[in-house]
Order: sequence, then C-alpha cells, then structure tokens
Amino acid sequence: MEVSGLPAELWRLILSYLRLPDLGRCSSVCRTWYELVLSLDKTRWRQLCLGCLEHRHPNWPNQPGVEPRSWREAFKQHYLSSKTWTKNTQDPESSNCLSLFRRRKGRRRLCVGDGGEFSSLRAALAAAGPYDRLVLLPGVHEEQSEVLLKVPVEVVGQGKLGDVALLVSIDQHCPTARLCNVVFMPARFTSVVYKTTSGYVQFDNCNFESGQLQIHAPGTCQVKFCTFSQSSIYLRSVALCILENCEFTGSENASVTVEGCPSSDRNWACKHLAALAKSCAASMREPDPADCPMAKRDGSGELLLGPVRTCEIVVGEERSSLLSAAGAQDLLGSAQEDSEFGESLQAAKEEEYPVLDSNSSDSDLHSDDEEDAQAMYKLPYQGHSLSHTLADIMDSRLQSSRLHALQKDLKLKSLEQELQQDKEAQSLANSLQGCIIRQCLFRDGKGGIFIYSRGQAKLEESIFRDLTYAVRCVQNSKVIMLRNDIHHCKASGIFLRLSAGGLIADNNIHSNSEAGVDIRKGANPLVLCNKIHSGLRSGIVVVGNGKGIIRSNQIYGNKEAGIYILYNGNPAVSGNHIFQGLAAGIAVNENGRGQITGNVICENQWGGADIRHGGDPVLRNNLISGGYSDGVVVGERGKGLIEGNAIYGNKGCGVWMTSSSLPHLINNQISHNSIYGVAVFCRKDDAGDYPPGQGGSENFQEEREGAGGENDPNSEEEHPAARRPISVALVELNSINHNGAAGLHVKSSEALNVIANVIHANRDGGVAVLQSSRLTRIANNSISCNSRGGVLVEAECQVELRGNGIYENSSHGIVSKGEGIIMENDIVGNHRCGLRLLQAADMKVTKNRIQSFQDYGIALFDEAKGLVQENLIFQGRSKKSILRPMSNAEDCVIQNNMLLTFKKSERWRCMLINPPARPHIEGGALGSCAAAGGQRVSSITTRVDGGCHNHGSIFCTVL
Repeated sequence: MEVSGLPAELWRLILSYLRLPDLGRCSSVCRTWYELVLSLDKTRWRQLCLGCLEHRHPNWPNQPGVEPRSWREAFKQHYLSSKTWTKNTQDPESSNCLSLFRRRKGRRRLCVGDGGEFSSLRAALAAAGPYDRLVLLPGVHEEQSEVLLKVPVEVVGQGKLGDVALLVSIDQHCPTARLCNVVFMPARFTSVVYKTTSGYVQFDNCNFESGQLQIHAPGTCQVKFCTFSQSSIYLRSVALCILENCEFTGSENASVTVEGCPSSDRNWACKHLAALAKSCAASMREPDPADCPMAKRDGSGELLLGPVRTCEIVVGEERSSLLSAAGAQDLLGSAQEDSEFGESLQAAKEEEYPVLDSNSSDSDLHSDDEEDAQAMYKLPYQGHSLSHTLADIMDSRLQSSRLHALQKDLKLKSLEQELQQDKEAQSLANSLQGCIIRQCLFRDGKGGIFIYSRGQAKLEESIFRDLTYAVRCVQNSKVIMLRNDIHHCKASGIFLRLSAGGLIADNNIHSNSEAGVDIRKGANPLVLCNKIHSGLRSGIVVVGNGKGIIRSNQIYGNKEAGIYILYNGNPAVSGNHIFQGLAAGIAVNENGRGQITGNVICENQWGGADIRHGGDPVLRNNLISGGYSDGVVVGERGKGLIEGNAIYGNKGCGVWMTSSSLPHLINNQISHNSIYGVAVFCRKDDAGDYPPGQGGSENFQEEREGAGGENDPNSEEEHPAARRPISVALVELNSINHNGAAGLHVKSSEALNVIANVIHANRDGGVAVLQSSRLTRIANNSISCNSRGGVLVEAECQVELRGNGIYENSSHGIVSKGEGIIMENDIVGNHRCGLRLLQAADMKVTKNRIQSFQDYGIALFDEAKGLVQENLIFQGRSKKSILRPMSNAEDCVIQNNMLLTFKKSERWRCMLINPPARPHIEGGALGSCAAAGGQRVSSITTRVDGGCHNHGSIFCTVL
C-alpha cells in the first residue's frame, strides 16, 4: 500500500492497534513507514510501555509524573533488560559458545505454584536447565531452608507486582541469574534474602520487605525499578554494580552499605555494566545563572526567603537595594543600645564642631568663595607616596570599574567549566568503580548510603529526603555525587571523615537540621558547584583537621554560618557565592584555618567573615558587601591574614576586631560601610556571648558508627602560623574611605600598628583613639578630607604619630589629650588647628610641618605639657598667631620652631619639597604588600617592639 493513499493521521490510528512484532515489521518496510512508526511515541509506544506488568514508569520513583524523552526508547530499555543477563561470555571456546547459544534458543518455561508443574521453587530448580524461565504463579511461596542456585535461570512472578510473594534465602553459585516481578521477604531463619559471592544477578521490578541483599566480590549485580521497604543492600569489595530507579524507605540503618576497595577480580558482567553505565550516563547540565531557587523552611514556616538576589554594586550616589545601607544615625536607633558603636556615635553628636555632609565629592569640602583665597596659602601635597591610591579613590568611575571587574572575576563557574579546568575532578566524575546509584529515591529512614573501609560509590540524580543522614563516607573511602537532591535530613546531609574523599558536585542540598556537608578528621573532598541553602544550622562545616576544596558553590539562607571552620579544619574555599545567611558568611573558630580566596560574601545578617578563638585563616581577594552587620569580625584571640579584600557597603563596620586579636589587615579596600571603616575594641567575648549562630551552640560531638575509631584533632602537626612571632595587630596598606563614621576607631587595651593606610573622606574623623592602654603606632598614613578631624587622641592614651600626611580634614588636624610622640608628620590644610593639645596632654612634638588654613598651627590649652621643638609652621589665611602657647603647665617646653609668615607679594617658596610631602613609603612596605600575594610565609611582618627609630620605618619585612 502506498502511504500517500491515506492521510498520516489515519495511518497512525491504524498502526496504533498493532502488536509489537507487527510494529517491528512495519518499521522495516521503508523510511516513510519507519518514520510513521516512530511518530507513535506518545500513543502506541506509551501504551506498550505502561501496559507491561513487569515494567514501571521510566522516571519512577523520582518523577513519575514527567514523561520520558522517548517512550519507545524507554520500552526498548525495559525489553532489553530481560535479555542482557544472558550475555555470559566467560568461556572463550567457540564450541561452548555454540552450545550455550542453542540452550538459550530452546529454554523451557517452568511454572511453580498451585496449578503449575512444580509445587516449590526448590523442586523447579532441581529440574531446570541453564537459562530456563521459572514462572511463579500468584500466591505465597515459602522455602524452609536455604536455596542454592547452581544453574543460571530466570525467575519471574506472574500477574501484577505483589501477587507473588517469595519467603526465601537464596545463595547463588552460578554465573548469572535474573529475578523479576517478585516480592521478596526473609525466611524465618535469616534476614538475608539473596546473596552471591561470584556471579551476576539482575533484579527488575521487585519488592524487598524487611530483608537484606548481599553481594560479595567478584560477584556483582544490577537492580532496577525495585522497592526496598525496611530492607538494605550490602556490597563488599564489589568491582562494579548498578542500582537504578529504586526506592528505599523506612531503613533502620543504612539502605546501601558499601565496604572495601573495589576488587580487581572482575567477573564477566563488569564489562557489560561499564558499557551500560557509560551509555546511560546523563549529560552534564549547565546551570542557568538566572535560575534563582527559593530558599524555604519546612512546614513550621519559620523562614521563607524570596528569590535570591545577585550582587550588583554601584559606586557613588547610586546604590542598589543590596547595598542600601542606612546611615549611622539609623543604626544608632536600632540594635546598638549597649554597644560601643552607640556610645561613640553619641559622643560624636556632642562634639563641639559640626560635621560636614560628605554627600558631596571629596574636593568640595570648602565653599567656592574660599577657593581663591586658599589657593594663595595652599601647600601642594599631592605628590606623596600614596597619592596614586588617593587619586583612584576620588575617581568614582575608576573605583566602580574596578569593583565591576572584581565582580566579573568572581563570577560563579558552572560544573562544566570546573571540570574543564580541574583534571582531577574530571577524572572523578567519569570514574566507574564500586557501586553506581542512579535516579533512586531514599526517604523516611535512618540512613541513605554508608561507605567505609576504602569503599567507593557514585550517586547520580537521586533524591534523599526525611532521613537521619543521606550519605556517610569514612575510612579512606570515596564518594562521587552528581546532581542529587538532599533535604530535610535530621542530621548532616553528607558526612565525610577519617580521610574520606571524592567529588560532591552540582547537588541541591537544603533544609537539613545540621550541616549540609560535614567534613572532619582528615576528610578531603572536592565540593563544587552545589546549591547549599535553607539549612537549620550551617551550610558546610569543616572540623577536626578536615580539609577539602570548596569551590563555585551557592551557599545561602542558612541559619548559622554559610561555611563554619573550626578545630584545625583547613579547607581551600574559593569562588563561592555566600549570601543571605542568618548568621556569618564564613566563621573560623577554635583554631580553624583555611585559604578563603575569591568569594562573594554578601547580605549576611552577621559578619561576612567571623574569626574568633584562635581562628587563623587566609582571607584574600574576597568581595564582602551588603552585610546587615560588619564586613569582617575578628573576635577574641582571632588571628589571620586579611588581604586584598573589597569590604564594601556593610551596615555595620568594615572590619570589627577586639584588642585581644592579632590579625594582619593588609591592602584591603574598606569603603562605604555605615559605621567605622576599622574598629578596635577592648571587649573580651565570653563563651556564650556570640550572636545567634556565630558559635558556641553547634554540636560537634562525634556520633558512633560501626566502622573505625576516633582521631585526636590535636594530634596533627602544629600549624606553622602558630609558631611565628606575632605580638601586635597590624593594619597596613589599606584604603579606608567614605565610611559612615571614623575611618579607624580605636578603643583598645593592646598594642596596635597602623601603617601606610589611606584614610580618606570618612563621615567622621580619620582616626579616633579613645582608649589605648598600650602604645598605638600610627605611621606613614595618608589621612585626608575626613568630615571631622584627622586624628583624635583621648586622655590617658599612648600614641605614636610618625611620618603621616594629615591633609584637608574639616576640623583639627590632630587633637590630643593623651601622651606619646608626634614626629615628622605633615599636618597641612586642615580647616581648624593643625595640632591641638588639651587637658593633661603630654606629647613630644618634633620635626613636623604644620599649616592650618584658618586657625592656629599649634594650640596648647589647659595643663598640656611636653616638648614642642624643631617644627616648621606655616601661616594660614587666618590673622591669628601661628603658635598659641596657652598651657598653664610649667614643664611645657617650646623651642627651636621655625615660623613662616605669609607675604602677599609672593607665594610660598618653601613648599613641601625637602623632604617631599608625607607619607614616605619605603620599598620594604610596598614589598610586603607585593610579597603577600604569594605564599603566606613570604608576607609575614615582624613588628619592632623597641622605641621609635629616627630613620626608616618602624617595621621590617621578612621575605
């Protein structure tokens, strides 16, 4: 018949009534008929696939409501599964192969049960020949003793699944077997339903109830479309096995246990299973950057996050909603009643001089009518060593482009990109060893997968929900997890310890009661491109010498820290987006370490990075922005190298540290934060003084497991950083600008070194030292254009100011009520006094160059005492005296100062030339910044604890 004789719709209707053999014959007629048969995919092929009692929906059990890409292909796979178990190529001799082939063609069909040829399975097996088909008729079949399977047979239940129940314990001693459409229940004398130590067994569409399936190497298995109810699979040293489309429910222990290194002794089926695994492997999906998942809580409705927002940053007056930080005044009225923030801001309100509104540009700190007059008196200082940094700050377009470039560099990578760059990850993703679990469902039980004693498992596109834990991998074992969904576990979702490793990539891990991923005791996995969110505790925990590479993950909406590192945990954390957490973005506590580089950490409720109690990480080149509290918090006994980060637009401080901490704060951009740029406080944190989710509450007690002992976390070799001589916290080569309060706020009981920073255009003073029990060294900084004074030193504070450039601040250059040294500074162009000594100040003021635009160069009040000598003081616009000695102290010595008065007939001839404008940054200081970009050892800065030196810097760099 010609196809063109009837419309295609009628041909499809006619062909839809044909049986499977007839469809095959029609497809062989010609190409047109072949295409007609293929077009029946959603009609006849779907009907054939779902109509077979021995088959289940191709996407069962995870997505039974979703149609497969091809019903014909799904039906083909179901059909071929009944044939593949016979592909025994163990014997290479041709005569045996021919004999085997003849047996397959002529295999018999034996019926077992009421009305069948045999009354029991044992009797049928005694009469069966190789590759015969044993059909179990509906009913309950029970065997009173263990059944030995000595010949390869196929055991199939007749009718619907559930009509045939088999109470049996089978021990396979033949090369291959297949069991289909049967409900397995354990016999009275054992819980083992089926076991094999040598052969290959294939289970299709079976139910296992309250029993155990045991496979020992070199035996192997393939389990498809089976249900395990309170049942489990135990695999020991299996070279390769496949579990596909299975459902595991109500397990009392682990649903699947994998023990032992994959055996090198492989039976005939391993080659077949490897080919099957490769052909069925799903292609890697490219995650859609625009796909923003919803972060949800469970039924309690405690938290419901909206769509995840991205991190858009705009420098200048325009700010995105992410960075719409309230002003310091708004923060004062919120949750800061008992904090030092509130006290200092209130004190700022009571300052005798008004605060300029710094919404204007940095150069608009004085009115237009003053510009011409000031130009006559202005001493140019733009050529100092940090002037290039200052120019970059004042160019908002350049700063904006740099931040956008940083964002581009920190763009989240897809798994495909990661695998292209990381050959180790690519090798792991493509490996085929041990147990392969694909598209399975684990629910409502204690455990999902337990891998130990060098076992290996690969999990793909499976769902783990409402379990105590999803995956536990211990004792040098390896797990590979790709595109799984793990949620609502009562403990941690994925747990690795005792030198376990592997690849955890492209999974959706959320809403778990403990950590999403728990890494401890020497475990060292690759954690790539996962979404880890909405956890009731932390996203990832690295504990007790745990390691790991954590890269390109989205970690958001967790109740505690996004990544929590403690007890000598030492991971490499890079390229992640950590945001919208209800606590810190990254918390490093209890001697935790880690290399934390190139992450975007934003919109977290507490510190973007929180370091306490011996935490000693390297925090480098991260974007920490938009937090609802501080950017970086260094709490009691916190340490670490904090280098090259952009700390921007946080509603608290840029960096908050206690005086008992010893961080190295180097070469960071700290700007547009709502309170202080950098704040140092005396406060000692108590053990229970953490904000919610910052520590102290996480339970890290080891849970008992059947395999292995415990490692002592303190037994590892001492961290090299703990041996280096650290005695003073260091704030060096940072750009601290446009913050809502003082650039640097010090209320400390420990020594502090502040060296070579640019402190510019902050909405309060540049540096405020309100308490300093030990010496605070402020050297070689550029402190300019701040809305109040340059430097404020309160009574009873010890300060050394050396080699700074203090320019064009809106109030006094330096106000001091304390004691110490002010030496070799340039204090020029400030709108009030250059230097003001009040109350019982006791300062040694020598070799400074000072000019005030419209007030005294140096003014001494009250009982101020000390030594004022060898200073060069320029007259400003004001008609007032250059030097105002009004101190009542008898031991206030003023001598050998040079006073230069302005003459209208000529401009200044004595500029800031010899030496040039300060600060002077020597090669050592710049070298330390450059060296810090390499290995951490090369950037160690050793502070000099002795007195002030007359030449050079007060610190040296050890390379």
